[in-house]
Amino acid sequence: MNYFLAKTDPDTYSIDDLERERKTAWDGVTNAQAVRAIREMRPGDRVFVYHSLGMSSVVGLASVESEPRDDPKNPKSAVVDLEFRGRLEPVTTLAEIKQSGKFDDWALVRQSRLSTMAAPMKFVEWMKARYPKAGI
Repeated sequence: MNYFLAKTDPDTYSIDDLERERKTAWDGVTNAQAVRAIREMRPGDRVFVYHSLGMSSVVGLASVESEPRDDPKNPKSAVVDLEFRGRLEPVTTLAEIKQSGKFDDWALVRQSRLSTMAAPMKFVEWMKARYPKAGI
């Protein structure tokens, strides 16, 4: 199983929306590096859902439920289906991630505008320790 992080503007699509709908097509990604990450996703992989505005933070967990496919609205993009797995409470803020000093080489810290990325195993292990009952 691989892990990813996907950012969303909560005013556009939030963890509340994903929880209510249970499943969504994750689309609208245009950055080539982020599209590459989506194309690497496989069913069963886990995705940390990250709210990018306001208090930037990891707010929940989703699972990949489909193979990646071309976005019908944009042939240079890709889409994958995500299913809600749960909320992470309390949220883990970007400030906490940065203050840990463990992830300075990760795109989340280095490339603040990148919307979708692989999550390094050291981050996954750190999150598992923070949320032992979350099924990460």
